[in-house]
Amino acid sequence: MHRRTVLGGALAAMAAPILATVPDTHDTTGGQAAALRLTTSAYRRLDGTTPSRDLADAVDGHIRLIQTITRTATGDADRARLAAVGSEAASFAGWLAWDKGDHGSARSWYGGAVKAARTSGNPLLTAYQIGTLAQFEAHAGNGVEALNLARRARRVLSEKRPAVAGAWLLSVEALGHAAAGDRRSADQALTASRTAAQALTADQEPPPWPWVFSFTSDKVAACRVTCGARLQLPEWALDEDVEALTTGHAKQRALLVLDIAAGHLAGGRVEAAFALASRALEAGLQYRSGRIVERARTVRRNLTTSSPPKVVRDFDERLHGVYL
Repeated sequence: MHRRTVLGGALAAMAAPILATVPDTHDTTGGQAAALRLTTSAYRRLDGTTPSRDLADAVDGHIRLIQTITRTATGDADRARLAAVGSEAASFAGWLAWDKGDHGSARSWYGGAVKAARTSGNPLLTAYQIGTLAQFEAHAGNGVEALNLARRARRVLSEKRPAVAGAWLLSVEALGHAAAGDRRSADQALTASRTAAQALTADQEPPPWPWVFSFTSDKVAACRVTCGARLQLPEWALDEDVEALTTGHAKQRALLVLDIAAGHLAGGRVEAAFALASRALEAGLQYRSGRIVERARTVRRNLTTSSPPKVVRDFDERLHGVYL
């Protein structure tokens, strides 16, 4: 049975209960947009347990369908609605490309998501997609570009931005400052982001679309671990590791484990670092994640020794010959 057929069946099973609740409407394009958005959401749910390489072909087909429907749409409102749907799907395709380790395609997809969001005329969606691209650039080590994009996202929203947007953008800025090597600014952004996240939790208001997940203090803790790994600050990477590891799915947790491993390595705890890195690498191989494997290689490059201990030699043996 073909992989796309299997994924299609799983997707149908996941989406059926949701689609059953969508009201019948004479607004054909509106109904199509709603169904397409639900399909994107279902693919996102599969992401946590499915290798990105298996999802990518199906998502490409989904995007082609969105493009075909958009070309036949009439009226500005219909095209704007479908552009927003296309922006979400392109952003997810960018995420999948990033997980595969294909930065060129990821950057192209994220750029397409920003362009489609602008076409939709929705400033909140536009700011979200620009912020997502900023997050990608920060993780890629392009701190200045990440900060410029985060500031652009703020300008799109002006002063009317929802609280979750402000809290999230602060965390993105923290990543940008860390990528640029600015510990003080990263710390300030993280502190402000945590305060904003705590206020969000107290309000107990659901996040507005396009935020599909709540932004909590746990996510700020995860961001601090990542910033600590980037800045080689063991205290940042290790102080909040338990809290941070409550966030995300298996692939995301593997990346956090590698950041924690980098913290141990920066603190001189080689055995602990590579015990953790080996666990994360196994998850990367299980899900065939190029991003996880490359991050594991980065951790390894940070250790230079002529006589590595057995845990490092075992790690090297496991990593040798891996091409994703």
